[in-house]
Amino acid sequence: MFGQTPPVLAVATLAMGLAFVIFMVLWLRPNANEIPLHRRRPAQQERRTALAGVADAATRGVDRLLASRNLTLADRLDIAGLTVTPAQLVILAICAVLVAVALGVLLGSPLLAVLLAVLVPLAIVAVVSVKTSRRRTAFALQLDETAQMLAGSLRSGYSFTQAMSMVGREAATPTAEEFARMTNELRVGRPLGETMERTATRMQSEDFSWIAQAVAINREVGGNLADVLDGVSHTIRERAQLRRQVAALSAEGRLSAIVLIGLPFVIIALLLFVNPTYLSTLFTHPVGWAMIAAAIVLLAVGALWLHRTVQIKF
Repeated sequence: MFGQTPPVLAVATLAMGLAFVIFMVLWLRPNANEIPLHRRRPAQQERRTALAGVADAATRGVDRLLASRNLTLADRLDIAGLTVTPAQLVILAICAVLVAVALGVLLGSPLLAVLLAVLVPLAIVAVVSVKTSRRRTAFALQLDETAQMLAGSLRSGYSFTQAMSMVGREAATPTAEEFARMTNELRVGRPLGETMERTATRMQSEDFSWIAQAVAINREVGGNLADVLDGVSHTIRERAQLRRQVAALSAEGRLSAIVLIGLPFVIIALLLFVNPTYLSTLFTHPVGWAMIAAAIVLLAVGALWLHRTVQIKF
């Protein structure tokens, strides 16, 4: 399976690749206690290395690709709750691709190198998407408690802006971060309705959009906003209960989808571990390449079909 490459050389090359990735992580990691140079000395420009310039250029290219959805790479990382900067993510992705290509070449299969080079960026995108989905789900599950905290603060004599600031200090993650963001936007002069609607769009939360609409209507016509928020909280609580019930009923289908999608990869990994030469023809012969391409297409179609089947909208 390793072709003409000695196993010792292969292990050494992989170790060097991993060491390079770790070095890049440590080198690019920002120091939380360090103030940027442009803030300490405004008249002095911070030195930019060639690697940083490449990372910035790649980041701008990714931002242009994402411009059609009005979200830059920095926005996506922020929604996902990741502290890594876009330039750092691009550099780490490049390093991971280089290591994956080296692994494929050492295994003696150019096709495997290409597949790994494609799968690594897809895996990074998948990780960001999963973290974004989990953060939005957590925000939605906390909305009931958030509405009750706002109503309680209003009954205690706080203004709505002060109530939002209190939620930003006392609520759990990610509600605290989002309300702190809204409080900061209000301090710089952004209208309250626009700020809350932007947050509802960021978190893709229809329930929070209802809270924003209730606050906007109350500011126009008056009334007891605390009672309105209690009513909205009751509606959100019932919707959350229905959402959990739907998730429980569809759990078996989602688990079956995960097993069916992951089973081919598990079998391939076991075969490569038990008998590395058993699948060598599959990665070195044109017919094997065609079979792999057909399997990837069929697996993608099946995954999309299963996703549509277990994804219930209500």
